[in-house]
Amino acid sequence: MVEINFSASMSPPSPSSPPAILIPCAACKTLRRRCTTNCILAPYFPPSEPRKFTSAHRVFGASNIIRMLQELPEANRADAVSSMVYEANARLRDQVYGCTGSICWLQKKINELEAELAMVQAQIVNLQCHNAELRDLISHFILPSTQNTPFLQNDIFSDWELNC
Repeated sequence: MVEINFSASMSPPSPSSPPAILIPCAACKTLRRRCTTNCILAPYFPPSEPRKFTSAHRVFGASNIIRMLQELPEANRADAVSSMVYEANARLRDQVYGCTGSICWLQKKINELEAELAMVQAQIVNLQCHNAELRDLISHFILPSTQNTPFLQNDIFSDWELNC
């Protein structure tokens, strides 16, 4: 919000109406009305983001947006606007399901990834068991036969340890 600086040639606004703003917020610009310093929409719909208000306005309507913001404490208004804009954009993308379509798709993806994770974890356990069996076989069959030749036993075992 940029306030108008009144010079000597301009008369100040009448005391009954709040002072106008030089650059109106995106909401007031879209609605083609005067943006005042106490505009409830100005902090949440800056002039640099006109699509933000346009999408929310298409789905919810300006009067409903204003009413919802007036009913909320000021600390919660930014989150509410963010949610309204997200829901409006989702509703414009998918007119039937809106956000629900995105949520269902994400839940499906989570279920698929959890199933894949469980499968990979089972494969890891299987490979660890297989690896333990191979170590047992090596220790029972290969190492006892090389115990008579200490030179070969040390070389084979040290190479095997380095490669695993």
